[in-house]
This record gives sequence, structure tokens and C-alpha cells, in this order.
Amino acid sequence: MSNDDPNATGGTQSYGGADRDVSRETSDAFAAFDEGEDSPLAREMIETERRRRELSEADFPHPSRTRIFAVTNQKGGVGKTTTTVNVAAALAQKGANVLVIDADPQGNASTALGAEHRSGTPSIYDVLLDDVPMARVAQQCPDIPTLWCVPATIDLAGADIELVSVVRREYRLHDALQKLMKGPGRGLDYVFIDCPPSLGLLTLNAMVIAQEMLIPIQCEYYALEGLTQLIKTVDMVRKHLNPELSLSTIVLTMFDARTNLAREVAHEVRSHFPQQTLAQTVPRSVRVSEAPSFGRTVITHDPHSSGAVAYTAVAQEIAERGRHQEQESGQA
Repeated sequence: MSNDDPNATGGTQSYGGADRDVSRETSDAFAAFDEGEDSPLAREMIETERRRRELSEADFPHPSRTRIFAVTNQKGGVGKTTTTVNVAAALAQKGANVLVIDADPQGNASTALGAEHRSGTPSIYDVLLDDVPMARVAQQCPDIPTLWCVPATIDLAGADIELVSVVRREYRLHDALQKLMKGPGRGLDYVFIDCPPSLGLLTLNAMVIAQEMLIPIQCEYYALEGLTQLIKTVDMVRKHLNPELSLSTIVLTMFDARTNLAREVAHEVRSHFPQQTLAQTVPRSVRVSEAPSFGRTVITHDPHSSGAVAYTAVAQEIAERGRHQEQESGQA
């Protein structure tokens, strides 16, 4: 493992609207713009393509030590898995060595990364319950050579119950990942753990090994529902099991700047978590939704789409924040 106005978001970068075949239509938009058809659609597409080119030329800083993220939200359907795989893919495409651990029995992260995860496939279940080395079950993503996935199979569905009687039940993932990073995984830059939408033992295992929490929040009603309990759980884990754990990153997903509701939710989240909430938002996107059906992330499925550009910008912000935190800790 070595190697009103859709764009006026009050300081928030957004690339909203429905996705299109940008590779063809971007040139059409440029032509329309040159001919004086200064439409919102043309402006949006030109800005998305400009941002894509800017990101493609940018260097993303690599962390000096492995950054481990637990990606969680007990509310389902908020873009948790989608955020996990696309941020991981964007970082890996920039040369980082990235491991995704699929700890959700649904196995959707495994699907998006093109990993085999039929019942009986060596998976995170075997790592947690049978002490199988993680390096033995990790699979390389077919699209990006520096991206690996530890898959989840349906066997994981009962793991929360099976782990109850296991010795060091909260530390099973911690122990397995530590062994990996002392061996073939010592060159990892990032580890993202895709947690199930619950606060059971699988999520607890992720919190015990993670240094950082990444929480996707959907820009719709009830966005903050359940977040209070999640924060209480984080505080409990920090106090009793993992003092290094911090709520470092919140990503606003399914954002549509044309609606008052989305803007209000974004404002509310930023007022409660000003330091943790990223500037970049992620729009609703047809391309993002359809990519897993091809066994791919949107980063490789359609890199010109608004969703791919947004997630690449999210990845850049995470990388830049990490470098800033390292600089601050070095000066302390």
C-alpha cells in the first residue's frame, strides 16, 4: 500500500443544478456565452469547468502521518457513503495512498469502489470476528491504483450482536488497523471508515481508532436531528476510549442554493459549527447517484460533472486544513 442565484451562496462555493454531459455541453455553453447568450446555465457550466481545471492543476498536500476519519451520521440518506468514496477517490487521484474501510453491512462503499463483496468474500467481518489480517482482505480499486477498499459483505449484518461477547470488543478495528499500519499499510496517507447509520459497536470501533470525525449533513429539514446524540457519543468516546477523537469536519450535502430551505439549513449548521463546516458544499447530482451502478465513483465516472468538481474541492479543503493543523501544532 505504498503507492435566487445558484452561485450566490453567501460565501459558500456551490456547483448546483442538474448534471449534464459536460464534455459536450461545456463547449456549447462557451459558444453561447461568446454569442452573447449570457444565461445562468452557461455561466454555471463555465464556472464549473473553470473550477475543474483549477483543481486539476493544484497540488494537494500530503499529511505527515496517517489521518484516520470515521465518516458517520446516525441519520440515513445524508450522503455518508457517497462522501466517503468520492473524497477518498479525489485524494487518491492526487497521489495520496488511501484506504476505505466499509463498515456498513449494506456494502455500498464496496460497490462504488468496484470491490467484490459477495457473501463469503474475505471482508471486514473476518477482520473483526476472526482476526484475519486486514492486508489479506483489502482490494485495490480498479480505477485508481493508490486507492484500496476493505469490503463489507452481508455477513456483517449481525456483527453488532456477535461482537458483544468478544474480548476487547471496542478495540477490534483499532488493533487490526494498527497492525496494518506497522506493516504493508505504513505508507497510508488517509483512512476513511464508512460507518453504518447507527451508534452500535461497529460505529464505536471506528470512533476508537479514528482521530477525526467527518459528518455529512443533508441540507434539508431535520438536518440536525440526532446530531446532539452523536456529539454526546463522541464526547463519551473521547473521555473513556479515545482522547484523540475530534469532530473536525462537516460537509453540507444535497445543497441547492436556489431554495431558501437549503440556505437556511446551511446557515444554521455554520452558526453551530463555524470551524468544522467546510466552505465547499455538494450539490444534488444525477452523475453522483448513477456512478455506483457502474462500480465507480463520480470522480472517475464523470470528472467534468458538478458533483465530481464539488467533491474534489471538498478533498482539497480537507487536505489544506490538515496541513494548516500540522503547522499550528508544530508552532505550539
